[in-house]
Amino acid sequence: MEEFAKIFDNQVLLISLIACVSAQLLKVLIELIRNGKVTLTYLFTTGGMPSAHSALVGSLATSVGILAGWSSTEFAIACLFAVIVMYDAAGIRQAAGKQARIINQMLDNFLKDGQQFDEEKLKELLGHTPFQVMVGLALGIIIAFVALPLV
Repeated sequence: MEEFAKIFDNQVLLISLIACVSAQLLKVLIELIRNGKVTLTYLFTTGGMPSAHSALVGSLATSVGILAGWSSTEFAIACLFAVIVMYDAAGIRQAAGKQARIINQMLDNFLKDGQQFDEEKLKELLGHTPFQVMVGLALGIIIAFVALPLV
């Protein structure tokens, strides 16, 4: 059990999680500003502004770069991992969300009045726009530079 407690001594892990949670909290705040209501489901959903995935991997790569060095193998691995995650968020997952929206619209138009479909609707908010990814990345980088000296 003592070994497990050492996980919380990992600065890179803590800062990355702080960045991810911060992005999720910002989603709730942005929804409050946009629509005047608190939607707590944004704390646990993918998609939206800013990208929590991008904030997490951005802070991960930045923290590793600061601690291990910008020319280290560890930074190269973290950086390439971040690029893959962000590409997936803005590319593949964004396209899957668009497809889900179209399929849901087709089902709504296809079903007659009162007719039900046995399956629940597909989740539409999956991915991010490139702007949402870049904002998440910037948030993660900023959090790493600010928080790392404090941890």
